[in-house]
Amino acid sequence: MASADSIAHDDRLPTSPFPDGWYFVAGRDALRKQTLIEKTWLGQDIVAWCDDEGSVCVADAYCPHLGSHLGPTTGGVVRDGCLVCPFHGFEYDVSGQCVATPSAPAPKNARLKLFETEVMNGMVFAWWSGNGQPPYFTLPLDTRDEDGWTAVGLRDFRLTTHPEYTTENAVDIAHLSFIHGYFDVHQTEPVTVDGAHLTSAFEFKRERSFLGRKFRFEVSAVTHLYGMGFSFVDITEHTIPLRSRFWVLTTPLDGTYMELVLANQMQEVHRVSRLIVGLGFLPKRLRARLSNHMMLEGQVKDVRQDLPVWNRKVFRSRPVLSNADGKIMLFRRYCSQFYPENEISTRRTLKTVARL
Repeated sequence: MASADSIAHDDRLPTSPFPDGWYFVAGRDALRKQTLIEKTWLGQDIVAWCDDEGSVCVADAYCPHLGSHLGPTTGGVVRDGCLVCPFHGFEYDVSGQCVATPSAPAPKNARLKLFETEVMNGMVFAWWSGNGQPPYFTLPLDTRDEDGWTAVGLRDFRLTTHPEYTTENAVDIAHLSFIHGYFDVHQTEPVTVDGAHLTSAFEFKRERSFLGRKFRFEVSAVTHLYGMGFSFVDITEHTIPLRSRFWVLTTPLDGTYMELVLANQMQEVHRVSRLIVGLGFLPKRLRARLSNHMMLEGQVKDVRQDLPVWNRKVFRSRPVLSNADGKIMLFRRYCSQFYPENEISTRRTLKTVARL
């Protein structure tokens, strides 16, 4: 019979609810449209805005003057690229520095607490570390030409789970058949770990129905994890053919809830081999936009199938695995480096490429 201690250990989260890493904050278009965004993010209240030149700032949501919340629900606004406190009118530029007050010179030591940011494909990310460490890995900033690709489409979900559970899908190829109905699923390359970068490449086939007809698709996918907040998948569908970029972005909010954002963009194709629901007759730009919408809705359907499992999972520190389960324990070792209670030496051991 299991002891009470072992049961409690299995039922808890893997460890800290807030692993180190880069986490999604907002889409840049939403930031421009709303001017100022506030949200709870890894247990912190934050605000985000951009100045007239497009520089982005993600900061602690409380004014260093007398502690007012700076978000729009309290009355905070952005004026001439600066965040204006609703309490006494202190103004902060995107460097976090107070640059003006209504009735006195700006105090030189009045500065916002900032989070380091990166902007990729119209998405804003910020760095979080439970121990306050500066970023010890970087995101794979995409330098590819965006011409010929659609805008990034976004869908978001709120879950009661942990990012280790959702990112585990990168190596858990067995569930793709059982839950999502994929078939001929197989790994095409060994799963590799190089520091904070995990790569998993696999292929599968799936069927989808359009206007009462079934179509079979043959897909290759290469997943790149950078921590537990950033998953990027390069997808090639071979029968049409189509290429898409797909992101799964997980962000713990407050220790209970987690935000999951799906993002997708599609490459324009000059000519298609299969005339699926009239795609071949559409202009290439409209065809790419419609295909991107269809692809994203397919990913949304998959996530909805996963949601009941993710929201009710418990952590098994010693899972009973089968030969079909993929590299679950390699994935666990990969994740361990991002928990603030682990020593820096844990990350150093993962600098060497691991091939299993």
